[in-house]
Amino acid sequence: MYNGIVNVYKERGFTSHDVVAKLRGILKMKKIGHTGTLDPEAVGVLPVCFGSGTKLCDMLTDWDKEYIAVLRLGIVTDTQDMTGQILTRCAGAKMEELTGEQIRGAVMSFAGDYDQIPPMYSALKVGGKKLYELARAGREVERAPRRVRIEEIEILSAELPLVRMRVVCSKGTYIRTLCHDIGGRLGCGGAMESLTRSRVGIFGIEEALTLAQLERLRDEGKISSVIIPPDRVFAKERAVAVNEVGRRMAKNGNRLGRGQFADELSLADGERVRVYDGDGRFYGIYGYEAAADSLRPVRMFLTE
Repeated sequence: MYNGIVNVYKERGFTSHDVVAKLRGILKMKKIGHTGTLDPEAVGVLPVCFGSGTKLCDMLTDWDKEYIAVLRLGIVTDTQDMTGQILTRCAGAKMEELTGEQIRGAVMSFAGDYDQIPPMYSALKVGGKKLYELARAGREVERAPRRVRIEEIEILSAELPLVRMRVVCSKGTYIRTLCHDIGGRLGCGGAMESLTRSRVGIFGIEEALTLAQLERLRDEGKISSVIIPPDRVFAKERAVAVNEVGRRMAKNGNRLGRGQFADELSLADGERVRVYDGDGRFYGIYGYEAAADSLRPVRMFLTE
């Protein structure tokens, strides 16, 4: 039984669910979950949680993400990427008139908050039906715009009609829709040519492992060496140790009082801490509530 997170490199052609299914077979475990989907044609970082680490799935989904995207200007498709049917093409003359300054201005105009209309080819539900199911049936429905945030955006290279960009964004941002919207702002249309997710929170693409690499590590008996323990996710929170009384309380997921720690604590209201016992075993995340002068469990990860 494994507990923690593995930084998986999702390869082209796999869905995120495919990755989870294959890992269940590789590790002979059922309790596995991913932390945010990637389209089949996209590649890159997909953190996957195991055992007690699955309690992190919803938390990791909220982390910011970094992408390297290639935008193809001059084309509009029904899927907003190059897998779809081409709806319109921009005339060559108009494309030739585009300047680097215009392209940069359009790209940078999306920095910050913006209201993004989700694409029809997405897993969002309207009236109980997934949008992509409606789209495949030839139906288009009205979608309410959603506020997303582009934390950082920059052009890495531009060789028309291709523009390569780095984007750091909030949960729920569709990069292919961003590409579509940039093309719309330039008046020539645009579609996403390719997408690589290079980071999810603390997980970077440099350390990501393919399914084949993970299978090889399993065969070598080394899989534990690449499983990241849950407490690593909370490295910014202060680590504190409980005494014996506190250990018994934490083991049962109870509140902790000031006298149940190995050392005297000074805490701010709402401050969260990582709780360990004297042997260094991680119990979970606790938050201090000044009104009760005690710490309540936020998320427990203790395994027997």
